Amino acid sequence: MILDKIAEATKLRIQREKATISLPEIIKQAKEFPVDTSFPFEKAFSNKNMHFICEVKKASPSKGIIADDFPYIQIAMEYESAGASGISVLTEPDFFLGKDCYLTQIKKKVTIPVLRKDFILEPYQIYQSKIIGADCILLICSLLAEETVKEYISLCDTLGLSALVEVHDEKEAYAAVRAGARIIGVNNRNLKTFEVDIHNSIRLRKHIPEHLICIAESGIKTSQDIKNLQTAGIDGTLIGETLMRSSDKKRMLDALRELL
Repeated sequence: MILDKIAEATKLRIQREKATISLPEIIKQAKEFPVDTSFPFEKAFSNKNMHFICEVKKASPSKGIIADDFPYIQIAMEYESAGASGISVLTEPDFFLGKDCYLTQIKKKVTIPVLRKDFILEPYQIYQSKIIGADCILLICSLLAEETVKEYISLCDTLGLSALVEVHDEKEAYAAVRAGARIIGVNNRNLKTFEVDIHNSIRLRKHIPEHLICIAESGIKTSQDIKNLQTAGIDGTLIGETLMRSSDKKRMLDALRELL
């Protein structure tokens, strides 16, 4: 399964990175950065509007190359000017062709919070996320035990990072809540089969306490999709391919907002 392949590649990547910068050294570096206890990524969702996290993504395992031309900084700035609440940046290199430097450079050019979209398996990557400029990281319940998610959220708190905890079904949703997640993302794409069902977010919202931020991820293409998600109590959406394939990202985002 593709998720297993990505996890294995990520483990090898972590080993290579540790050979360059050790865990004690990366902890030391991360702790030299200021800690923003206002958690800007969560703060961006403080009002009741439908929020948009817009993704900067060059490729994916299911779609291949999405953007041959990839002016990632310009794309991020377009998202901000279009009214995005946050920007998601793929940093996974082997399957999504991402790079850490994409996030670092984007962070310097935008004022809205930035999510590091990667496959977090070890604390090393959380400290690394702090160093490269992330405001939030992704924790995927399919890859992590409940106690590990809880531990990683606690570590994020000490660094001033938010954690978007991603779930796919009811069991994972309950685990995320028990682990103390404050932001839960429902992935409409099954990471094992890559099939997409946009109603997954609507179904799972009923199992997530109302006071927690709930974000719908994947497969969102139309203004009616957005309206249906808003009606179901979803607080925001994470949209990648639909925006990345659009030549006019502001116009596309305006079209998605049309029924709000």
